[in-house]
Amino acid sequence: MDLSIAAILSLDGAANGAVYALLALATVLVFLVTRIIFIPQGEFVAYGALTFAALHAQQTPGVLWLLLSLAILAGVVECGEMMRRRQPAKRVALQVLGLVWPPLLVCAAVLAVTPTPSMVLQGILAVALVTALGPLIYRLAYQRLADASVLVLLIVSVGVHFALTGLGLYFFGPEGSRNPTFWDAEFATGAVTWSGQTLITFAVMAVIMAALYYFFERTLQGKALRATAVNRLGARLMGISTQGAGKQALTLAAFIGAMSGLLIGSTTTMFYDSGFLIGLKGFVAAIVGGLASYPLAALGALFVGVLESFGSFWASSFKEVIVFTLILPILFWRSLGQLHNDEEE
Repeated sequence: MDLSIAAILSLDGAANGAVYALLALATVLVFLVTRIIFIPQGEFVAYGALTFAALHAQQTPGVLWLLLSLAILAGVVECGEMMRRRQPAKRVALQVLGLVWPPLLVCAAVLAVTPTPSMVLQGILAVALVTALGPLIYRLAYQRLADASVLVLLIVSVGVHFALTGLGLYFFGPEGSRNPTFWDAEFATGAVTWSGQTLITFAVMAVIMAALYYFFERTLQGKALRATAVNRLGARLMGISTQGAGKQALTLAAFIGAMSGLLIGSTTTMFYDSGFLIGLKGFVAAIVGGLASYPLAALGALFVGVLESFGSFWASSFKEVIVFTLILPILFWRSLGQLHNDEEE
């Protein structure tokens, strides 16, 4: 291996690592706010890529029907709790409809009025539709168990993962798709060629990280999420809704996952179950940060991407093994520096 090949592999690994960094940030965010180890994060990636592929092929994406079904189910659950607590039905109905109908109406209007919308508009619609899944999934799967142990929430996450994978097979089918790039330009720097899609990937990662920093440091909702992450009971005593914080966390996670699907869908063929391995690599990066540090998680993701790239060059059949084996020494090292506590706080 010479320096030119090493530079090419490093660039390719950094591009994939940028996507893993976004998923790692989403994983850390959800865990800090809700204590949920959110295994289905990768399903948002697959849904985003496949929804964009359906819109690009001028087909009605199956996620529309999934959204409608989840909205109806969430409405039934809300009505049942409303009857038990004797709360007004109008406010609950407006909350449920406000989560789903805007992206549904926008998508229906664009599909009906514009025969050939631009790729950018298709990408925005795909992200909007997948993002709307986040709060509905939290409402149906996690809200009633918000105070359960981390182990119980992990088991629920496994169930949600299998449910979303099965629904993905039903709504999108077994066929894979590889989406077109948003920018076909290429820029040569010595032996390294920068594609336009790679530059977009780095730009999106930087923008999302900057937006998250501004959100958590400068906005009231972001500070409420930080307070919930620090102390859930204290946040409740200060009037912060931990249920609302959980919905916001999964909304952000769904948005980040959908954006990641648009970025990675042009570099690899995406199937209904492709998101699982992608999400696991983001989870490995989150483990590098101890599920607590955003900067360390981002750096860990870049390292995972570069390690995967070089591993595929030297032993392509074992690249997944190489990446996932990385988690073992990290967990061992972290276990040495932390005291064991039998009782969960």
